[in-house]
Amino acid sequence: TSSPPMACEDMATLLPLLWLLAAADGMPDPARRDLLMREEASRQTGGRTTLTAAEQKLDARLRRLKEQEMSAASFPPAVHFFKAKSLIQESSVFKVLQKMPKGAALHIHSSSLVGVDWLVKNVTYRPNCYVCYTWDNSVRFVFSSRQPFPRWDCFYWQLVQTLRDKTGDPAGFDYSLMQHLTLFTEDPDGEYPNQDVVWEKFEKAFIAAAGLITHAPVLRDYLYQGLQELHDDNILYLELRSGLSKTYELDGTVHDKVWTLKLFQEVTQKFIKDHPDFFGARIIISVKAAIKEAIQLQRDFPAVVSGFDMVGREDSGRTLWYFREALSLPAELGATLPYFFHAGETDDEGTEVDQNILDALLFDTKRIGHGYALAHHPLAKELSRQRNVAVELCPISNQVLKLVSDLRNHPAAVLMSEGHPLVISSDDPSLFGTTGLSYDFYQAFVGIGGLKANLGTLKELALNSIRYSSLPAHEKDVAQAAWQRKWDAFVSNYS
Repeated sequence: TSSPPMACEDMATLLPLLWLLAAADGMPDPARRDLLMREEASRQTGGRTTLTAAEQKLDARLRRLKEQEMSAASFPPAVHFFKAKSLIQESSVFKVLQKMPKGAALHIHSSSLVGVDWLVKNVTYRPNCYVCYTWDNSVRFVFSSRQPFPRWDCFYWQLVQTLRDKTGDPAGFDYSLMQHLTLFTEDPDGEYPNQDVVWEKFEKAFIAAAGLITHAPVLRDYLYQGLQELHDDNILYLELRSGLSKTYELDGTVHDKVWTLKLFQEVTQKFIKDHPDFFGARIIISVKAAIKEAIQLQRDFPAVVSGFDMVGREDSGRTLWYFREALSLPAELGATLPYFFHAGETDDEGTEVDQNILDALLFDTKRIGHGYALAHHPLAKELSRQRNVAVELCPISNQVLKLVSDLRNHPAAVLMSEGHPLVISSDDPSLFGTTGLSYDFYQAFVGIGGLKANLGTLKELALNSIRYSSLPAHEKDVAQAAWQRKWDAFVSNYS
């Protein structure tokens, strides 16, 4: 059988490499071997980044620290994050990454933006907060000026403060509430034996938090607190995925999505006023329908709404192709609605869901959320690279939701070694017991990237988060300049 013809550009790339591998009598030329090694290293994420003298000094320091951690008896990326978290907090590499300016967070869901400590210790201590325990071992919260009426999933509502006082153990009571709002546990393998179990708890936690977050006064404080937690982790910009749930007042008055968007805009503007070095925040509307509504909201709030996504567990939901008529509406109506699709958050290779990667590209997605399966789709990988479609890599989420156990085996290791467009994000930080991006950067840098990943890798990943954001070109330039100033100060302090 004959081989397929090779494209001219592929041949042009391959010829010098073939020269490097040319047969030689006896031992291969060491200089040729050195060239081969350098050529491969140049292809990884950050491989073509030129480091200054100060950056080279910091790079050498990080490499020494990383070598020490990789030789330790317990290597954090190799074990479940819930067990590794305390080890990571002690890591010298992690402490440097916490101070590193990380650019933008491009994949975080609104219901898990803020840590559960704040939700429980601040929000549930507010007056008129009621809780009810459901038949399926979950909880519901609501703020009300009087005792809420029973409903199908909640027959008996009680004031949180009354229950807390009755226990005589406020700390223990608060811990029990937190367990309903997060996946974090000391025995993750025992509690979550498979994906179905962990996703069930995942969805219950979202529902439990909704009653707290969608109370209008709480939402205002919640959004501000979320921006604060990102800012504290040296992040300057956010693109938040949100379904724009209706918000409610104490008397039961309900606000629509336009009101919520205006609130988001007001809070962001106030935060920027209080923190002039923070660049801003936008929303990617993430629902399973309502394309026409998303088009209108994007027209009405062009500086706030970035685009549209569809969320939920891919393995148990409908495929993107199932919604092809709705997803084609913007083009048919002559409207612009950028897509930022979750795609390939699955390990079920060859299924209809697995084809979401290709369908996302067919619908011209601007980024791919997770893209865990991308390495198994050579054509999709090639197309996404050629079209500069970045993968939003969320390592801790992939591990906790049981797509991968040892992060050294994450398929993104291939993408990183090839210099595929990547950004690092945290997906649902409150559910995983994280804040900001530092934990995910650690897992990507130390676990997925291994010793090959260097300061150039970190620099490119941070710059990518601005480069592949939905900001207009001129705003990207301003944001990148602001990031560069912070980066130079960071390198100066740590080199």
